[in-house]
Amino acid sequence: MSSRSLHRSAVDRLTAWHPDSADADSLRHTMLAFLDSAPDGCLRAHVPGHITASSLVLDADHRNVLLTLHPRVGRWIQLGGHCEESDETVVDAALREATEESGIAGLTIDPELLSAHTHPITCSLGVPTRHLDLRFLVTAPAGAEPVRSHESTDLRWWPVDALPPRAERDTIDHLVRLASARR
Repeated sequence: MSSRSLHRSAVDRLTAWHPDSADADSLRHTMLAFLDSAPDGCLRAHVPGHITASSLVLDADHRNVLLTLHPRVGRWIQLGGHCEESDETVVDAALREATEESGIAGLTIDPELLSAHTHPITCSLGVPTRHLDLRFLVTAPAGAEPVRSHESTDLRWWPVDALPPRAERDTIDHLVRLASARR
């Protein structure tokens, strides 16, 4: 069953993760406790909150980051979204979301968790909920050109040192620093 494999993979990624701060480690433990109490916590149908899968998409040289101008959030953010029952793992979900939202074939994903984040949101359920976001590093092939999907108001590459106005600057800067440390 996919919800079980998604759940197991989220627990595995969080257990193997070595956060860069005490706050991130506290969030890791909170997410593990959430998953311990929510067997279907990786699916959007779990109204109190659910695991989501995001990707920091960098170009082949890691000089540019692909951001989407999210229609609901109204800011430039990383790609990502809900896990689906067809996803075997949270890594699969992150890669599927990055591919769907970028229109880029041949993306590669680092299966190690890059970071985690939680935020309140009214998502497609239409009621307030909480996203417990697992974030992964994805690299695009050289010369990749994004194709905007219906899920985005705009989609484009930005230099990692020159992010757009209305970007989640602190979050993206932090993710880029973590990605650079892996190189």
